[in-house]
Amino acid sequence: MSNLKPQASGLRPDDKTRTAVIGGTGMDQWPGLQIESTVQADTPYGAPSAPLIYGRVDGHPALFLARHGPGHRIAPHCINYRANLWALHAAGVREVVAISAVGAIAPWFEPGRIALPIDLIDYTWGRAHSFSDGSAHAGLQHVELTHPYTPDLRGRLLGATRGSGVDLAGEGVMAVTQGPRLETPAEIARLRRDGCDMVGMTGMPEAALAAELGLAYACIAVSVNWGAGIGSTGIHDEISASIEAGMTKVRATLLRLLAAPHD
Repeated sequence: MSNLKPQASGLRPDDKTRTAVIGGTGMDQWPGLQIESTVQADTPYGAPSAPLIYGRVDGHPALFLARHGPGHRIAPHCINYRANLWALHAAGVREVVAISAVGAIAPWFEPGRIALPIDLIDYTWGRAHSFSDGSAHAGLQHVELTHPYTPDLRGRLLGATRGSGVDLAGEGVMAVTQGPRLETPAEIARLRRDGCDMVGMTGMPEAALAAELGLAYACIAVSVNWGAGIGSTGIHDEISASIEAGMTKVRATLLRLLAAPHD
């Protein structure tokens, strides 16, 4: 259990807004979200990537944050992950669903499909990866990441895919690389040998920071291209062709998740 008690200026915590969605590439906005208010938060770690957007999806309260900022301008290694997670927790959020566009490594994860990562390997470097930085805001925490993706929330997402008729590709291990460049064929081959099924650039330190704050955290990974050296077409061509198909499945899953009763 976290011993952190985040506060952020400009926020009005709403106990009814328990679920936040962090949108990544392909989901800088949330189609179907009826916006009720927009809040520019400030935290001890600076401003989040974008204003927090409060609204409703088919009548169900939700909160949205664009990970890469308005206009998708913030590179993965430049995102202020600490401010993002701190602001969400301070707003009263209890669980976070992260949307991540990824490259596929496993043969079962064709572009245009979605998966629910069950574990991850962190290949990033130089990012502010913890609140335990010696500041007055947080003490030292040796946070446990046996389950980087919270089993209960993952289970509810699994049920939401089934309930919405979305064909889930599977579960697997997420590799998190530094970015913003894509990987080389040799790097993809290495990730495959390491046991990774997909590769993204934003899953860490996001998952670890959520754990430090005691937030439930899970990810919907959208396959938008084959990893370098796997596919037969250009990677950016694959991304353009696959991203909307995947995000349609994401939106259907999120709607079902929000609609499902949960204590």
